[in-house]
Amino acid sequence: MANDSISKTFGVALTLCFICAVVVSTAAVMLRPTQEVNKLLDLKSNILASAGLLQEGISIETQFEQISTRVVDLETGRFTDAVDVSSYDQRKASKDPALSVALDPKRDPAKIKRRENYATVYMVEGEQGIEKIILPIRGYGLWSTLYGFLALEADLQTVAGIGFYEHTETPGLGGEIDNKRWKASWKGKQAYSQGELAITVLKGRADLSRPGAESQIDGLAGATLTTRGVDNLVRYWLGDQGFRPLINHLKAGEA
Repeated sequence: MANDSISKTFGVALTLCFICAVVVSTAAVMLRPTQEVNKLLDLKSNILASAGLLQEGISIETQFEQISTRVVDLETGRFTDAVDVSSYDQRKASKDPALSVALDPKRDPAKIKRRENYATVYMVEGEQGIEKIILPIRGYGLWSTLYGFLALEADLQTVAGIGFYEHTETPGLGGEIDNKRWKASWKGKQAYSQGELAITVLKGRADLSRPGAESQIDGLAGATLTTRGVDNLVRYWLGDQGFRPLINHLKAGEA
């Protein structure tokens, strides 16, 4: 067969495609365990960072030893052993009709459509009880669903930190939710006031001289819809359909 024939050209191209496909598929299969390990480490890193516990120079696994993981029944607000905490996938559960409930759009400000029946929470506990609790949060921003964690201090009211580990918001605008300075502004804010949900993300800046500023977060400049999305999702997950029943039970020592 002549080297410049169409048949030989196609034959060589198909052979190369086949070889490349085999190489890529083999690499994907062989690297999958490593990818899963790295994915879990990244998740643990984000959990620690959201609570202000991440330290450089110390392995993630070592730092995560201070964290205990529990599953909470979102309907009752109590801890449960109904699912295996080591294998439970909250994101998959939110898409499974057998493990989640459909939400009325009027009661779904975070626009998550379905809420899982069980959620995984992370706690730092000491001799005096809970020192920090880290809650998974999610909701729709401008372009994407934002996935992250919100941490509360031992009083279960003061924000210890917040962080988002997955989203596709516009860089420089909605993407500023990753800005360290903005995330730091959450620390010390009050999630509840006199037992009522109080925290809110403003469209503009909080006036520190006015009452209520202790629960107000500055909005993201030029990113009104992302700001509104963050406000909606935080208030949803700290509200009655989210973790507020758990928080109330923990405060009463009944969880």
